[in-house]
Amino acid sequence: MIITYHGIESVKITFGEMVLSFNPVSKNSSHKSVRFGADIALVTLNHPDMNGVDQVAHAGKEPFVIQGPGEYEVQGIFVRGYPTTSRYGGTTRINTIYFLRLEGMKICFLGALADADLPAEAKEMSDDINVLFLPIGGEGVLEPSEAHRLAVKLEPHLIIPIHYGAVGRKDALARYLKEEGAEGAQPAEKLTLKRRDLEERKGEVVVLKP
Repeated sequence: MIITYHGIESVKITFGEMVLSFNPVSKNSSHKSVRFGADIALVTLNHPDMNGVDQVAHAGKEPFVIQGPGEYEVQGIFVRGYPTTSRYGGTTRINTIYFLRLEGMKICFLGALADADLPAEAKEMSDDINVLFLPIGGEGVLEPSEAHRLAVKLEPHLIIPIHYGAVGRKDALARYLKEEGAEGAQPAEKLTLKRRDLEERKGEVVVLKP
């Protein structure tokens, strides 16, 4: 599995020939978007900064779009989405958090989550998370301190911060890393991950360059 981060909350996961896109930036956004082909596109929030499905219909691929709560099965991948709240952009909207398994690893993508108190159904799914994508930017999503407290509760093996830099508080990443005691974390271009790589990790933070 190869994970790359394209800014705001746009994440690309590749494993074998399969490509997943989370919250791709739309061409209608004021922020930079990136084009690539995806087999599955997962959108947590209906906002131009995160609903750019058009940008991942590319290179001969037409993604299956998952946008909202529910249970989905696509090409052998099972996805569960649960409704939460976001205040990104100054408006209260439904934000969907997703749980899925890839290559034996349980992934949780929180999207533009604003409230650290997850709904009961999501809490039941939150045991033994291998990779947690965690919004940290504030200004409508979790503040850095709130993000840290939620990560402590969820106890993932690996935490990948999202929603910083181009959006949210300018010092969000520095504040979050201070909360985690990980000020020395060096941003990486990408993360290559296998299930066995997670066995010795407990709450480790990996920062990816947007």
